[in-house]
Amino acid sequence: MPIDYLTNPPLADDEMMAAIDIGSNSFHLAIARLDHGEVRKVVSMSEKVQLAAGLDENNILSAAAAQRGLDCLSRFVARLDSVPPERIRVVATNALRQAKNANDFIARANKILPKPIEIIAGREEARLIYLGVSHTNASSDKRLVIDIGGGSTEFIIGQEFDPLLTESLQMGCVAFTQKYFADGQITKEAFNNAISAARKEVLAIQGRYQKLGWSSVVGSSGTIKAVRNVLVSKGWADEQERITYKGVKKLEKLLLKIGNVDDIDLEGVKEHRKAVFPAGVAVLRAVMKVLGVDTISYSDGALREGVMYDMLGRFASEDVRDRSVLALIKRYSGDKKQAKQVVKTSRHLFEQVKEKLALTNDDCDLLRRAAFLHEDRIGHQS
Repeated sequence: MPIDYLTNPPLADDEMMAAIDIGSNSFHLAIARLDHGEVRKVVSMSEKVQLAAGLDENNILSAAAAQRGLDCLSRFVARLDSVPPERIRVVATNALRQAKNANDFIARANKILPKPIEIIAGREEARLIYLGVSHTNASSDKRLVIDIGGGSTEFIIGQEFDPLLTESLQMGCVAFTQKYFADGQITKEAFNNAISAARKEVLAIQGRYQKLGWSSVVGSSGTIKAVRNVLVSKGWADEQERITYKGVKKLEKLLLKIGNVDDIDLEGVKEHRKAVFPAGVAVLRAVMKVLGVDTISYSDGALREGVMYDMLGRFASEDVRDRSVLALIKRYSGDKKQAKQVVKTSRHLFEQVKEKLALTNDDCDLLRRAAFLHEDRIGHQS
């Protein structure tokens, strides 16, 4: 059963698109041009905001952290003049998933941004990360992708462009810094406590992931990049410049010798990453130990690249959301004829009120998907 699309037409070569990633540690902006079906970045900006560091014990986001985020977004928006709003997507991850007052921040941010913020679920974040990695580092291998963020860590097993298993765990370099390295001291006790907590999280998914298996491991985002750079500079990476478990253990010993985050002076660790670096190393060591990972290669593609490739799919009528709708209708034997009638009626009603309610094509797409599933939902409630 075909799904008629209401989204924007496909991008042509040289058209611009952009993604903003509101992360728990850093905010990222990527502006790209479509070049023969490939996303070519022309602008890349990143700012350390540490939104997650602004969450108190009750998960209330502080005014200071919120203001840091708003100021950063204002600077990003100044670079978006060349990109139409319909070609922009803004996603937020773990910090705003956790913040009880996230709606306050979002309301203020949406007054600045040309496109509303989407808070994406952990597994959707994992899917988009895998999309970014798989398009940036093409391979036919079954791969395990690990992305250590500020508030959460995503795990994906996939092959080619298809994620097969996704998970998001509540552990990240900012959250673990606050919990185990808050005073800036790098001690054996702090490392052991952080590693133990991370091991406990990873053990919950160990069985499923090892059962499915993988042939290679790829890491993405800041922690993985910084660790790789340090290991390469020290000669602790392997001949392919991959992170090794032995190298990570040597790095832990080196950090313990340094003793304080303010004294970290390692090639590949930027000034803004020093404070959260030991916690990231602790999480990485626990992940590699529990999952039995010996080597990890680095991918420059991650969430924001995945967001843009996902947008390309939407523009090209290859939207994963529509494939999911069709799969649900098929799985639950939905009445296709009735579903189409509900869609037609809802579209007619939408056209009557869209101007008065200032509704967009995105709103119409959401209504269309709900209408396709309406008959199936009613049938399974009775």
